[in-house]
Parts: sequence; C-alpha cells; structure tokens
Amino acid sequence: MSQQVQDAYIVAATRTPIGKAPRGMFKNIRPDDLLVRALQSVLSQAPNLDPQLIEDVVVGCSFPEAEQGLNLARMSVLLAGLPKSVGGVTINRYCASGITAIAMAADRIRVGQADVMIAAGVESMSMVPMMGHHPSMNMNIFKDENIGMAYGMGLTAEKVAQQWKISREAQDQFSYDSHQKAIAAQQAGEFKDETTAVEIIEYFPNLESGKIDAATRTVSQDEGARADTNLAALSKLRPVFAAKGSVTAGNSSQTSDGAGALILVSEKILKQFNLTPLARFVAFAVRGVPPEIMGIGPKEAIPSACRVAGITQEQIDWFELNEAFAAQSLAVIQDLGLDPAKVNPMGGAIALGHPLGATGAIRSATVIHALRRRNLKYGMVTMCVGTGMGAAGIFERT
Repeated sequence: MSQQVQDAYIVAATRTPIGKAPRGMFKNIRPDDLLVRALQSVLSQAPNLDPQLIEDVVVGCSFPEAEQGLNLARMSVLLAGLPKSVGGVTINRYCASGITAIAMAADRIRVGQADVMIAAGVESMSMVPMMGHHPSMNMNIFKDENIGMAYGMGLTAEKVAQQWKISREAQDQFSYDSHQKAIAAQQAGEFKDETTAVEIIEYFPNLESGKIDAATRTVSQDEGARADTNLAALSKLRPVFAAKGSVTAGNSSQTSDGAGALILVSEKILKQFNLTPLARFVAFAVRGVPPEIMGIGPKEAIPSACRVAGITQEQIDWFELNEAFAAQSLAVIQDLGLDPAKVNPMGGAIALGHPLGATGAIRSATVIHALRRRNLKYGMVTMCVGTGMGAAGIFERT
C-alpha cells in the first residue's frame, strides 16, 4: 500500500543547560528527571497543541542502563505527566542517538503514520560512566580484523591525528577557539532561546538542629566553557591516550550531563492548531567508516545527507559539527573543505560539553534557534559515532 510522503516540522525545541560530569551541577540529578524537565518545557512551548495527539516519544541514550535503564523514554513520559496514551521508546546509536531519534520521529510523520511526535535525548555521564557499569565485549572483537572496535575513543582520535597529520598546536588552537566562541555566545545571550532552566534542590545535614536542610537554586547556563583557558595552559597538558600522542583532556570533548527535546508535527497539525514552525526536518544520513578512525565519520555522512536533501554542501549555512576531539573535527573540516566560519559559530563540545546520547537533540535545538535568529536557511547537526559511523541531519528554517 503506497503512502503519501509529507513534511515534518519542528514547532518547539529546547534543552537543559549542560553540566560537567562527574562532579558538576547535575551530579545528583537523575537523567530521567532531566528528561522530564525537557519534555515538560518543550510541551509548554506549544500550548495550543493537544497532547493527546502525540503518537510516540523517541529518546536517544548512549548507555541505557542503571538510572538510564528500563525503558527510559516511556518512564519519563509518565513522570512528565503526558497522557498515558503516549508511547515511548529508547534508542541507541551512541553519540548520534539524539539526532537519530529526531530522524525516526520525522520518518513516522513523513510516511503518514503519525501527526505529532516528540524526539529527545538524555545522558548522565555522572551516574552512568562511559561504557556503562559492567561492559562485556564479545571476544571476537579482539581478533585482528575487528580490533578497531576495541579501541578507546581517545586512541581513535590519535589514529586520525596521525593519518591526517593534525598537529598538537592545531588541536590546542581549535580547543581555545571553541571556548572563546562559547563564552562570547553566552555573554551575548545567544543560548537563551534554546535553553530551559533547571531547578536543583540540594540537601544538607544541620548538625545543630539534627534535621536536613534544603537549598534550591536555578541553573540556566552551560557549565563547561572556560573564559580563563589559554594556549599556554592547553599546551602544558599531557597526552591522555598515547605516551607520545597529541590528544589531551584540553582538546577533547567534556564528559557531561544534559537533555534536549523537540516536537515534530505534520502540516495538517500546523494548520489545525495554528502553529508556527521553527524549521523543517529535511534529511538524515548515516555512514560507516573503519572503527579505528571513527572520528572521520562526518566526512562520509555530510555529503550523503546533502545528496538526500538535494542541496550542496555550500548551501549549508551552519554546521554543528560535534567536537568529540579537535583532531577529528579538524580532519573533517580539512577533507571536506568546510568553511570554518560556518562550523560551530557558538563553540562546540570541547567547550560546552558532550552528554553523548543527548547531544544530537541539544545541538539540534541550537541550530534551529540560530537559523531563525540569524535569518539563515539550512543548518546541519553531524557527529562521529563509536565503532565507526558518522551521522548528519539537515534542518531548514521555515
């Protein structure tokens, strides 16, 4: 049975601030609570929309276990107070989980199987560490032809730096620039439209009264960007992953906590509820690359997504290229000839943080609001993915 293809529009997009892991502002905040905050906030941004019409909530999460376990999406739907008729599914494509969730939600609308969807992403690297609490790898991964899958992310960045001849100096400069752009954007209030403040309640023992006191504070700004960083300090950091390497904590993304959420609807819903679209979801692509150089993934995904969209790379006005590592970001920029002025104009994950499965949703909120604020047309969210993949999604300002 043939189905009519229709467009999917984003009518609301938001994210929490990003906290540093494991000792940052969200260290004691459960990931489902962060997701609930994002879900409730994004729904409040479309007050005319009947929540009973939401078909499903697709949530990306890189390590869905422990506090992120069970079916995190459905549990958070219920905790957020959405109608019990709303479904929830948790999906995992590591760092591309959030953008994949958006693509899956958009596809349901495109093929006419849904008119209202929510896509989201969440990760608490404070509560669930990289690789999870009890990683258990298939022993065949350690055979020669598969060994790249066993490499840590930092080692794959070293491989990219070597193969693409990315110097330590270039990596440190890229890191410094990321922090400078992020600080400038914060000072200019450019993250304000996309960010939902989070209330944090902290409990302290009162030894005098013998009771527990509570203190409440509200956070609305990303925690990672450092105004005091400089090239001299960055150059003194030791390599983390290889004794004679060039990848350091300073030119790598920060481990982080955060969540993001978007509402996608069909054109019928736009008209029925008199909604103003922020953007149209245009295209998505994912491509595989050798696991040992996983960071180069966007080099393959970006052209593929542009082909699907029927546009050229030069037509993209804004690239949110996730800065997993400076080395891989510079390699992608170098090989594709990307205009550096279009890449992460407000800083990237080195400064702002990278809460893994949430990043795709978070950076989608960034690019959607940036396109409108700066009157640009096309924006892309793209990232490398563990085990050797690249993913890219394209948005069009409407």
